[in-house]
Amino acid sequence: MKNEKNLTGDTALQRSIDRRRALLMLGAAGTAGAMLQTTLARAADRTRTKARIVIAGAGAAGLTAASRLAAMLDGAQITLIDARKEHFYQPGFTLVGSGIKPMNYVTSSTTDYVPEEVELVQERVAEFDPEGNRIVTESGKAYPYDFLIVATGMKLEYGLIEGMDEKLIGQSGIGSIYHSPSGALATWQAMSAFADRGGRGVFTRPATEMKCAGAPLKYTFVTEDYLTRRGQRGKAEVVYNSNNKVLFSVPIVSEKVRMLFQERGIQVNHERVLKAIDPGRRIATFSTPEGAEEQNYDFLHVIPPMRAPEVIRNSPLPWQTGAWAAEGWMEVDKGTLRHVRYRNVFGVGDIAGVPKGKTAASVKWQVPVAVDHLVAEIAGKQSDAVYTGYTSCPMITRLGQAMLVEFDYQNNLVPSFPGVIAPLEELWVSWVMKTMALKPTYISMLRGHA
Repeated sequence: MKNEKNLTGDTALQRSIDRRRALLMLGAAGTAGAMLQTTLARAADRTRTKARIVIAGAGAAGLTAASRLAAMLDGAQITLIDARKEHFYQPGFTLVGSGIKPMNYVTSSTTDYVPEEVELVQERVAEFDPEGNRIVTESGKAYPYDFLIVATGMKLEYGLIEGMDEKLIGQSGIGSIYHSPSGALATWQAMSAFADRGGRGVFTRPATEMKCAGAPLKYTFVTEDYLTRRGQRGKAEVVYNSNNKVLFSVPIVSEKVRMLFQERGIQVNHERVLKAIDPGRRIATFSTPEGAEEQNYDFLHVIPPMRAPEVIRNSPLPWQTGAWAAEGWMEVDKGTLRHVRYRNVFGVGDIAGVPKGKTAASVKWQVPVAVDHLVAEIAGKQSDAVYTGYTSCPMITRLGQAMLVEFDYQNNLVPSFPGVIAPLEELWVSWVMKTMALKPTYISMLRGHA
């Protein structure tokens, strides 16, 4: 297979990964033991309640919340509502789109992670009624609640780009790793063909809030590396279009990326937002402060605008004013994830209208805080748990190297392994974490252990 040929061409890297696989598995075994002890301790100290808790959304945040609540409460009626049957490990989409992992690496079943104590309703939510403390599904059935956790994720709005259709992914030189596992694979095929021949590669980033804001940069880096490895770098232009005047929201990280882009000859255009595509002519049109600008491309990586699902936007739950109102993000307190106007409602994951945190790593820190406040309220206590904005971005900068960037609301770097992993250095160990170690951690999170 073509992707196997190109990836395993770096045989030294592959051998290095294989030699260390056993060591990583030993570390995982130790982690599993620690998680078992935590689970046993939690089971011995469960809070008894008859509370009705509804969780809207069975993605990373919803499943994690369901698992933690099931472990911490005894007798609660916990209902998880989502029509999706497949569960996608979305942090792996970049790896599929880079030819590093197969498409099935990111796909499993939602039911694999639903605790026995939780009822799964496989329907879509049609209405949120926080005044009446209930939600209504598309079949018309109402589910009353005492507490509601909203974890609906976000919506990819390809249709807001004129001329763009999801069916174009993988066609006419167009890619988009965000769409789906199949879309990520089609993107890899389109990018690989571009890397074989060179030309002009154009990379985008929307002007909206988005999940994993480092992904546009990662994919630019990876494409440039493939061009270099295949001897086509001299025949190619790589152009990154930033939606604003920086490359990343954390200033020190933005400067590091700028330096790496400059070193590798990646052109940067600031204040460029993709507005239209002409696939036949291979022309992308961007809005700029000076007006419309056309850019020709041989390969175009499209990251669509993102906003809250329509069912949230049309409910009383979004911010009414401010930076997150237009896109419909939920009006939650950034420290507790509790809704500002509805005390028995929490918003976690991508849907939360907070300054940082649309990553799976953020879910790992958000959900325990929200659940702790919910359980404390049931027990008649107060929680002092606070989400400080922790977000992690394992930013691949070339095949075999990555930077493990972790930061908070204040743009402080908050490394998990100080003295071991330098956050702004391109390291093999950070690459291993992204490509091997993070998925087991993610699955543990879904089961309520992280």
